[in-house]
Amino acid sequence: MRVGLLGLGRIGAFHAATLSAHPRVEELVLADADEALAADVAARVGAKVGDAFDADAVVIATPTGTHAELILRACAAGLPVFCEKPVALGVSETRRVAQEVERHGVLAHIGFQRRFDAGYAAARRTLSAGDLGDLHRVHLLTADPRPPAAAYIASSGGIFRDCHIHDFDILRWVTGREVDTVYATGANRGAGFFAEAGDVDTSAALLTLDDGTLVTLQGSRYNGAGYDVRMELAGSLSTVAVGLADRVPLTSAEPEATFPANEPWPDFGARFEAAYVAEMDAFLALAAEDGDSPCTVQDALAALLIAEAAELSRREGRPVRVAEVTA
Repeated sequence: MRVGLLGLGRIGAFHAATLSAHPRVEELVLADADEALAADVAARVGAKVGDAFDADAVVIATPTGTHAELILRACAAGLPVFCEKPVALGVSETRRVAQEVERHGVLAHIGFQRRFDAGYAAARRTLSAGDLGDLHRVHLLTADPRPPAAAYIASSGGIFRDCHIHDFDILRWVTGREVDTVYATGANRGAGFFAEAGDVDTSAALLTLDDGTLVTLQGSRYNGAGYDVRMELAGSLSTVAVGLADRVPLTSAEPEATFPANEPWPDFGARFEAAYVAEMDAFLALAAEDGDSPCTVQDALAALLIAEAAELSRREGRPVRVAEVTA
């Protein structure tokens, strides 16, 4: 299979290494606005620089603002396409892409890598099997050890759209439910550039699922202990936690506690390395076998609508139903 990869920033370079080593990939073609960067990555992974659309499948890891048109270009060419989240900067553009993808009938896989993490997958199976009993409560946490650059925050769309959209997607995937209502808030406890961009560096929300289950959410850009991403699902019979492992950046105040045994995760790349590899392997298999997407544009739209509701709630200080978000 000949695969084209567009965008060679941090995640794009990671995908380049994964693709170049994959047994399904016979030739890897790289493209980036920075030609010198493209040449450097190509030399390191044994790829070539060229037209990424002259391929059997396309992987998109470019800046967010370019995603929609590149997905549409791949669809028009009849090429299976993998694209990092988000699909587009807004709801209306995401809807447009979803309609075009459906019209062309092309495989479009959106990169929400947590669906391919072993812990989240195990939690989903446990809940589905009934081992937790009736689900009563869910807690979600995403905390970065240090904030991104000010320039990134200014164009990120805010913590709910940029960061917590992963929590919203995995919540839908693990529970199989939709979010009905969001009540969100936030605070700024660090650098001034968050407030200047209309964003917050600390976040919290209460979500109500369509069956009445309550979900709590927390987030931070200043979790100095390390990268911390967890999910707890508490039922009438048992409770399961994702991310509570030997590299969780927690120190117990209990004298008998011995965890964590290893250094905490430094960032999302290290924490989800295996998941990134697994999702790319799944995409290549589906592209070769004409399979269905495990994470569609419609899934990405559903997560975005929750993020939009959360941001609207934060700004207006009131509960917001996801159904209110139309554009």
